[in-house]
Amino acid sequence: MLFDYGTLRIIWWALLGVLLCGFAIMDGSDLGVAMLHPIVARTDAQRRVTLNAIGPVWEGNQTWFVLGGGAVFAAWPLLYAAAFSGFYLAMMLALIGFILRPVALTFRSKLQSAIWRSSWDYIFFLSGLIPSLVFGVAFGNLLIGAPFHFDKSLHLVYEGDLPGLLNPFSLLCGLVSIFMLSMQGAAFLAAKTEGDVAERARCYGARAAVSLVALLSIAGVWVALKVDGYALQSVVDAAGPSNPLLKSVAHEHGAWFANYKRFPMSAVAPFLAYSGAAIAFLSLRSHSTRTAIVSSGLSIIGVITTAGFSLFPFLLPSSSTPNHSLTVWDSSSSKATLSLMLFVVVVFLPIVLAYTAWAYRVFRGVVTEASVTRGDDYAY
Repeated sequence: MLFDYGTLRIIWWALLGVLLCGFAIMDGSDLGVAMLHPIVARTDAQRRVTLNAIGPVWEGNQTWFVLGGGAVFAAWPLLYAAAFSGFYLAMMLALIGFILRPVALTFRSKLQSAIWRSSWDYIFFLSGLIPSLVFGVAFGNLLIGAPFHFDKSLHLVYEGDLPGLLNPFSLLCGLVSIFMLSMQGAAFLAAKTEGDVAERARCYGARAAVSLVALLSIAGVWVALKVDGYALQSVVDAAGPSNPLLKSVAHEHGAWFANYKRFPMSAVAPFLAYSGAAIAFLSLRSHSTRTAIVSSGLSIIGVITTAGFSLFPFLLPSSSTPNHSLTVWDSSSSKATLSLMLFVVVVFLPIVLAYTAWAYRVFRGVVTEASVTRGDDYAY
Protein backbone atom coordinates (compact mmCIF):
# COMPACT_ATOMS: atom_id res chain seq x y z
CA MET A 1 0.00 0.00 0.00
CA LEU A 2 1.29 3.47 -0.87
CA PHE A 3 -0.46 5.18 2.04
CA ASP A 4 -1.22 4.22 5.61
CA TYR A 5 -4.80 4.19 6.89
CA GLY A 6 -4.66 7.60 8.54
CA THR A 7 -3.23 9.24 5.42
CA LEU A 8 -5.88 7.61 3.23
CA ARG A 9 -8.58 9.08 5.46
CA ILE A 10 -7.11 12.56 5.07
CA ILE A 11 -6.85 12.10 1.29
CA TRP A 12 -10.52 11.08 1.10
CA TRP A 13 -11.54 14.00 3.30
CA ALA A 14 -9.76 16.28 0.82
CA LEU A 15 -11.31 14.47 -2.16
CA LEU A 16 -14.75 14.91 -0.65
CA GLY A 17 -14.06 18.64 -0.53
CA VAL A 18 -12.87 18.61 -4.16
CA LEU A 19 -16.07 16.88 -5.29
CA LEU A 20 -18.25 19.29 -3.31
CA CYS A 21 -16.42 22.26 -4.82
CA GLY A 22 -16.72 20.73 -8.30
CA PHE A 23 -20.45 20.24 -7.84
CA ALA A 24 -20.99 23.75 -6.47
CA ILE A 25 -19.06 25.37 -9.31
CA MET A 26 -20.28 23.27 -12.23
CA ASP A 27 -23.87 22.42 -11.33
CA GLY A 28 -24.02 25.60 -9.29
CA SER A 29 -23.89 27.49 -12.59
CA ASP A 30 -27.06 25.70 -13.70
CA LEU A 31 -28.79 26.26 -10.36
CA GLY A 32 -27.87 29.93 -10.49
CA VAL A 33 -29.14 30.29 -14.05
CA ALA A 34 -32.43 28.66 -13.02
CA MET A 35 -32.86 31.09 -10.12
CA LEU A 36 -32.08 34.08 -12.36
CA HIS A 37 -34.15 32.80 -15.30
CA PRO A 38 -37.34 34.84 -14.64
CA ILE A 39 -35.33 37.85 -13.48
CA VAL A 40 -32.80 38.42 -16.26
CA ALA A 41 -35.00 37.12 -19.10
CA ARG A 42 -38.23 39.07 -19.65
CA THR A 43 -39.46 37.92 -23.07
CA ASP A 44 -40.05 34.44 -24.43
CA ALA A 45 -37.01 34.67 -26.70
CA GLN A 46 -34.79 35.83 -23.84
CA ARG A 47 -35.96 32.95 -21.67
CA ARG A 48 -35.14 30.51 -24.43
CA VAL A 49 -31.69 32.10 -24.50
CA THR A 50 -31.06 31.35 -20.82
CA LEU A 51 -32.34 27.78 -21.21
CA ASN A 52 -30.11 27.11 -24.19
CA ALA A 53 -27.11 28.72 -22.47
CA ILE A 54 -26.97 25.71 -20.13
CA GLY A 55 -28.65 23.30 -22.54
CA PRO A 56 -25.54 21.46 -23.81
CA VAL A 57 -23.78 21.18 -20.44
CA TRP A 58 -26.27 20.82 -17.58
CA GLU A 59 -26.42 17.02 -17.73
CA GLY A 60 -22.65 16.73 -17.58
CA ASN A 61 -22.50 19.23 -14.73
CA GLN A 62 -24.95 17.15 -12.71
CA THR A 63 -22.45 14.28 -12.84
CA TRP A 64 -20.61 15.99 -9.99
CA PHE A 65 -23.61 15.45 -7.72
CA VAL A 66 -23.57 11.74 -8.53
CA LEU A 67 -19.80 11.58 -7.98
CA GLY A 68 -20.14 13.29 -4.58
CA GLY A 69 -22.93 10.97 -3.44
CA GLY A 70 -21.01 7.93 -4.65
CA ALA A 71 -17.86 9.04 -2.86
CA VAL A 72 -19.72 9.49 0.44
CA PHE A 73 -21.36 6.08 0.04
CA ALA A 74 -18.08 4.31 -0.74
CA ALA A 75 -15.62 6.15 1.50
CA TRP A 76 -17.78 7.32 4.42
CA PRO A 77 -20.62 4.77 4.91
CA LEU A 78 -21.50 5.96 8.42
CA LEU A 79 -21.69 9.55 7.20
CA TYR A 80 -23.88 8.43 4.30
CA ALA A 81 -26.20 6.59 6.68
CA ALA A 82 -26.43 9.47 9.14
CA ALA A 83 -26.81 12.24 6.55
CA PHE A 84 -29.34 10.48 4.35
CA SER A 85 -31.33 9.29 7.35
CA GLY A 86 -31.32 12.58 9.20
CA PHE A 87 -31.63 14.82 6.16
CA TYR A 88 -33.87 12.44 4.23
CA LEU A 89 -36.80 14.79 3.63
CA ALA A 90 -34.48 17.69 2.87
CA MET A 91 -32.56 15.55 0.38
CA MET A 92 -35.85 14.49 -1.21
CA LEU A 93 -36.69 18.16 -1.74
CA ALA A 94 -33.30 18.65 -3.43
CA LEU A 95 -33.85 15.59 -5.63
CA ILE A 96 -37.30 16.86 -6.58
CA GLY A 97 -35.59 20.05 -7.71
CA PHE A 98 -33.16 18.05 -9.83
CA ILE A 99 -36.06 16.10 -11.32
CA LEU A 100 -38.00 19.27 -12.13
CA ARG A 101 -35.09 20.79 -14.07
CA PRO A 102 -35.04 18.39 -17.06
CA VAL A 103 -38.85 18.22 -17.08
CA ALA A 104 -39.09 22.02 -17.26
CA LEU A 105 -36.38 22.21 -19.93
CA THR A 106 -38.07 19.53 -22.04
CA PHE A 107 -41.70 20.63 -21.85
CA ARG A 108 -41.41 24.41 -21.57
CA SER A 109 -41.34 25.14 -25.31
CA LYS A 110 -43.65 22.34 -26.45
CA LEU A 111 -46.69 24.63 -26.63
CA GLN A 112 -47.09 28.25 -27.69
CA SER A 113 -49.41 29.06 -24.77
CA ALA A 114 -48.15 31.92 -22.60
CA ILE A 115 -49.65 30.34 -19.47
CA TRP A 116 -47.99 27.01 -20.26
CA ARG A 117 -44.57 28.55 -20.75
CA SER A 118 -44.76 30.89 -17.76
CA SER A 119 -45.77 27.95 -15.55
CA TRP A 120 -42.74 25.96 -16.63
CA ASP A 121 -40.55 29.06 -16.18
CA TYR A 122 -41.71 29.19 -12.55
CA ILE A 123 -41.02 25.46 -12.12
CA PHE A 124 -37.56 25.93 -13.63
CA PHE A 125 -36.92 28.74 -11.14
CA LEU A 126 -37.91 26.42 -8.26
CA SER A 127 -35.62 23.70 -9.63
CA GLY A 128 -32.73 26.06 -8.90
CA LEU A 129 -33.98 27.66 -5.70
CA ILE A 130 -34.95 24.52 -3.76
CA PRO A 131 -31.64 22.58 -4.09
CA SER A 132 -29.62 25.75 -3.48
CA LEU A 133 -31.51 26.43 -0.25
CA VAL A 134 -31.38 22.79 0.89
CA PHE A 135 -27.62 22.46 0.43
CA GLY A 136 -27.01 25.65 2.38
CA VAL A 137 -29.33 24.49 5.15
CA ALA A 138 -27.45 21.18 5.27
CA PHE A 139 -24.12 22.95 5.75
CA GLY A 140 -25.63 25.09 8.47
CA ASN A 141 -26.76 21.99 10.34
CA LEU A 142 -23.29 20.49 10.04
CA LEU A 143 -21.99 23.39 12.12
CA ILE A 144 -24.81 23.13 14.65
CA GLY A 145 -24.84 19.34 14.78
CA ALA A 146 -27.58 16.84 14.05
CA PRO A 147 -29.57 14.97 16.74
CA PHE A 148 -28.50 11.35 16.29
CA HIS A 149 -26.79 8.56 18.19
CA PHE A 150 -25.74 4.94 17.68
CA ASP A 151 -26.73 1.88 19.69
CA LYS A 152 -24.18 -0.76 20.70
CA SER A 153 -24.56 -2.46 17.31
CA LEU A 154 -23.80 0.85 15.52
CA HIS A 155 -27.38 1.15 14.31
CA LEU A 156 -28.10 4.82 13.81
CA VAL A 157 -31.02 6.49 15.58
CA TYR A 158 -32.02 9.93 14.30
CA GLU A 159 -34.09 12.05 16.68
CA GLY A 160 -34.86 15.13 14.59
CA ASP A 161 -37.31 16.19 11.89
CA LEU A 162 -37.48 18.52 8.90
CA PRO A 163 -38.73 21.60 10.84
CA GLY A 164 -35.80 21.14 13.22
CA LEU A 165 -33.39 21.46 10.28
CA LEU A 166 -34.95 24.79 9.31
CA ASN A 167 -33.55 26.74 12.25
CA PRO A 168 -32.56 30.42 11.87
CA PHE A 169 -28.83 29.79 11.48
CA SER A 170 -29.27 27.06 8.85
CA LEU A 171 -31.70 29.26 6.93
CA LEU A 172 -29.05 32.01 6.97
CA CYS A 173 -26.61 29.49 5.49
CA GLY A 174 -29.29 28.67 2.94
CA LEU A 175 -29.33 32.32 1.89
CA VAL A 176 -25.52 32.26 1.63
CA SER A 177 -25.85 29.30 -0.74
CA ILE A 178 -28.57 30.99 -2.81
CA PHE A 179 -26.59 34.17 -3.39
CA MET A 180 -23.32 32.29 -3.90
CA LEU A 181 -24.80 30.14 -6.67
CA SER A 182 -26.73 33.10 -8.12
CA MET A 183 -23.40 34.90 -8.46
CA GLN A 184 -21.96 31.90 -10.28
CA GLY A 185 -24.98 31.58 -12.56
CA ALA A 186 -24.90 35.30 -13.33
CA ALA A 187 -21.22 35.16 -14.27
CA PHE A 188 -21.95 32.23 -16.58
CA LEU A 189 -24.90 34.00 -18.22
CA ALA A 190 -22.90 37.20 -18.63
CA ALA A 191 -20.35 35.22 -20.65
CA LYS A 192 -22.82 33.12 -22.64
CA THR A 193 -25.39 35.75 -23.64
CA GLU A 194 -25.51 39.28 -24.98
CA GLY A 195 -27.75 42.34 -24.93
CA ASP A 196 -30.32 42.84 -22.19
CA VAL A 197 -29.92 39.35 -20.73
CA ALA A 198 -26.17 39.73 -20.30
CA GLU A 199 -26.55 43.24 -18.88
CA ARG A 200 -29.12 42.14 -16.32
CA ALA A 201 -26.98 39.12 -15.44
CA ARG A 202 -24.02 41.39 -14.74
CA CYS A 203 -26.21 43.67 -12.62
CA TYR A 204 -27.80 40.94 -10.53
CA GLY A 205 -24.54 39.01 -10.31
CA ALA A 206 -22.82 42.04 -8.79
CA ARG A 207 -25.66 42.39 -6.30
CA ALA A 208 -25.39 38.70 -5.44
CA ALA A 209 -21.65 39.07 -4.80
CA VAL A 210 -22.27 41.97 -2.38
CA SER A 211 -25.05 40.02 -0.67
CA LEU A 212 -22.79 36.98 -0.34
CA VAL A 213 -20.08 39.02 1.40
CA ALA A 214 -22.64 40.53 3.78
CA LEU A 215 -24.38 37.25 4.61
CA LEU A 216 -21.08 35.40 4.99
CA SER A 217 -19.94 38.04 7.48
CA ILE A 218 -23.17 37.74 9.45
CA ALA A 219 -22.80 33.95 9.51
CA GLY A 220 -19.22 34.27 10.75
CA VAL A 221 -20.24 36.60 13.58
CA TRP A 222 -23.14 34.27 14.43
CA VAL A 223 -20.77 31.30 14.68
CA ALA A 224 -18.37 33.29 16.83
CA LEU A 225 -21.02 34.49 19.27
CA LYS A 226 -23.88 31.99 19.23
CA VAL A 227 -22.77 28.62 17.85
CA ASP A 228 -20.78 26.34 20.16
CA GLY A 229 -18.46 24.04 18.26
CA TYR A 230 -17.25 20.54 19.03
CA ALA A 231 -13.82 19.46 20.20
CA LEU A 232 -12.18 16.08 20.73
CA GLN A 233 -11.36 15.45 24.37
CA SER A 234 -9.61 12.12 23.95
CA VAL A 235 -6.62 10.96 21.94
CA VAL A 236 -7.79 9.38 18.70
CA ASP A 237 -5.83 6.84 16.69
CA ALA A 238 -5.77 8.08 13.10
CA ALA A 239 -5.42 4.50 11.90
CA GLY A 240 -7.89 3.06 14.41
CA PRO A 241 -11.16 1.23 13.75
CA SER A 242 -14.18 3.00 12.28
CA ASN A 243 -16.18 3.06 15.49
CA PRO A 244 -17.56 6.47 16.55
CA LEU A 245 -18.27 5.22 20.10
CA LEU A 246 -14.62 5.12 21.18
CA LYS A 247 -13.96 8.81 21.77
CA SER A 248 -14.95 11.72 23.97
CA VAL A 249 -16.30 14.97 22.51
CA ALA A 250 -17.41 18.19 24.18
CA HIS A 251 -19.20 21.39 23.20
CA GLU A 252 -16.80 24.32 23.35
CA HIS A 253 -17.35 27.98 22.64
CA GLY A 254 -15.15 29.05 19.74
CA ALA A 255 -14.19 25.50 18.83
CA TRP A 256 -14.93 26.08 15.14
CA PHE A 257 -12.17 28.70 15.05
CA ALA A 258 -9.54 26.52 16.73
CA ASN A 259 -8.18 25.06 13.50
CA TYR A 260 -7.34 28.54 12.19
CA LYS A 261 -5.12 29.06 15.23
CA ARG A 262 -3.66 25.56 14.96
CA PHE A 263 -3.12 25.76 11.18
CA PRO A 264 -2.74 29.45 10.21
CA MET A 265 -2.51 28.61 6.51
CA SER A 266 -6.16 27.52 6.59
CA ALA A 267 -7.06 31.23 6.80
CA VAL A 268 -6.57 31.27 3.01
CA ALA A 269 -10.06 29.73 2.73
CA PRO A 270 -12.10 32.67 4.10
CA PHE A 271 -9.71 35.07 2.35
CA LEU A 272 -10.51 33.30 -0.92
CA ALA A 273 -14.24 33.46 -0.22
CA TYR A 274 -14.20 37.23 0.32
CA SER A 275 -11.61 38.21 -2.28
CA GLY A 276 -13.20 35.98 -4.95
CA ALA A 277 -16.60 37.59 -4.40
CA ALA A 278 -15.06 41.07 -4.44
CA ILE A 279 -13.21 40.42 -7.70
CA ALA A 280 -16.36 38.88 -9.20
CA PHE A 281 -18.25 42.06 -8.30
CA LEU A 282 -15.63 44.29 -9.92
CA SER A 283 -15.33 42.02 -12.97
CA LEU A 284 -19.06 41.94 -13.57
CA ARG A 285 -19.23 45.72 -13.25
CA SER A 286 -16.39 46.10 -15.76
CA HIS A 287 -17.73 43.45 -18.20
CA SER A 288 -14.74 41.13 -17.60
CA THR A 289 -16.87 38.00 -17.76
CA ARG A 290 -14.12 35.39 -17.87
CA THR A 291 -12.48 36.88 -14.81
CA ALA A 292 -15.89 36.95 -13.14
CA ILE A 293 -16.43 33.23 -13.74
CA VAL A 294 -13.00 32.31 -12.36
CA SER A 295 -13.20 34.59 -9.34
CA SER A 296 -16.77 33.46 -8.57
CA GLY A 297 -15.58 29.85 -8.66
CA LEU A 298 -12.69 30.69 -6.34
CA SER A 299 -15.13 32.34 -3.94
CA ILE A 300 -17.23 29.15 -3.92
CA ILE A 301 -14.13 27.10 -3.16
CA GLY A 302 -13.33 29.50 -0.34
CA VAL A 303 -16.81 29.25 1.20
CA ILE A 304 -16.86 25.44 1.12
CA THR A 305 -13.30 24.98 2.38
CA THR A 306 -13.94 27.50 5.15
CA ALA A 307 -16.69 25.19 6.44
CA GLY A 308 -14.47 22.14 5.93
CA PHE A 309 -11.48 23.56 7.80
CA SER A 310 -13.74 24.79 10.61
CA LEU A 311 -15.30 21.35 11.07
CA PHE A 312 -12.14 19.24 10.79
CA PRO A 313 -11.81 16.50 11.95
CA PHE A 314 -15.60 16.32 12.28
CA LEU A 315 -17.76 15.28 9.35
CA LEU A 316 -21.13 15.35 11.13
CA PRO A 317 -21.29 16.30 14.82
CA SER A 318 -24.07 14.92 17.01
CA SER A 319 -25.92 17.59 18.95
CA SER A 320 -27.79 15.06 21.11
CA THR A 321 -24.85 12.74 21.90
CA PRO A 322 -21.58 14.56 21.09
CA ASN A 323 -19.46 11.47 21.81
CA HIS A 324 -21.14 9.76 18.85
CA SER A 325 -20.15 12.48 16.40
CA LEU A 326 -18.65 11.29 13.12
CA THR A 327 -15.06 12.27 12.41
CA VAL A 328 -12.52 11.64 9.68
CA TRP A 329 -10.87 9.06 11.95
CA ASP A 330 -13.83 6.87 12.87
CA SER A 331 -16.42 6.81 10.07
CA SER A 332 -14.52 5.72 6.97
CA SER A 333 -14.53 2.50 4.97
CA SER A 334 -11.74 -0.04 5.36
CA LYS A 335 -8.19 0.63 4.27
CA ALA A 336 -8.58 -1.74 1.32
CA THR A 337 -11.74 0.02 0.13
CA LEU A 338 -10.19 3.48 0.40
CA SER A 339 -7.10 2.29 -1.50
CA LEU A 340 -9.15 0.72 -4.30
CA MET A 341 -11.42 3.76 -4.58
CA LEU A 342 -8.41 6.07 -4.68
CA PHE A 343 -7.09 4.11 -7.68
CA VAL A 344 -10.49 4.51 -9.37
CA VAL A 345 -10.46 8.26 -8.73
CA VAL A 346 -6.91 8.68 -10.03
CA VAL A 347 -7.91 6.90 -13.26
CA PHE A 348 -11.38 8.30 -13.90
CA LEU A 349 -11.43 11.82 -12.45
CA PRO A 350 -9.00 13.13 -15.12
CA ILE A 351 -11.30 11.58 -17.74
CA VAL A 352 -14.30 13.42 -16.30
CA LEU A 353 -12.32 16.67 -16.22
CA ALA A 354 -11.08 16.17 -19.80
CA TYR A 355 -14.59 15.43 -21.08
CA THR A 356 -15.99 18.46 -19.26
CA ALA A 357 -13.33 20.72 -20.76
CA TRP A 358 -13.97 19.26 -24.21
CA ALA A 359 -17.74 19.76 -23.92
CA TYR A 360 -17.36 23.40 -22.88
CA ARG A 361 -14.95 23.99 -25.74
CA VAL A 362 -17.24 22.41 -28.33
CA PHE A 363 -20.25 24.39 -27.13
CA ARG A 364 -18.40 27.66 -26.60
CA GLY A 365 -19.83 30.84 -27.98
CA VAL A 366 -22.71 33.18 -27.23
CA VAL A 367 -26.39 32.25 -27.42
CA THR A 368 -28.28 35.13 -29.03
CA GLU A 369 -31.95 36.06 -29.30
CA ALA A 370 -31.63 36.24 -33.08
CA SER A 371 -30.30 32.69 -33.41
CA VAL A 372 -32.96 31.28 -31.08
CA THR A 373 -35.77 33.14 -32.87
CA ARG A 374 -34.39 32.14 -36.28
CA GLY A 375 -34.66 28.47 -35.31
CA ASP A 376 -30.99 27.50 -35.30
CA ASP A 377 -29.98 24.16 -33.83
CA TYR A 378 -30.98 24.73 -30.20
CA ALA A 379 -32.53 22.09 -27.98
CA TYR A 380 -34.96 24.28 -26.00
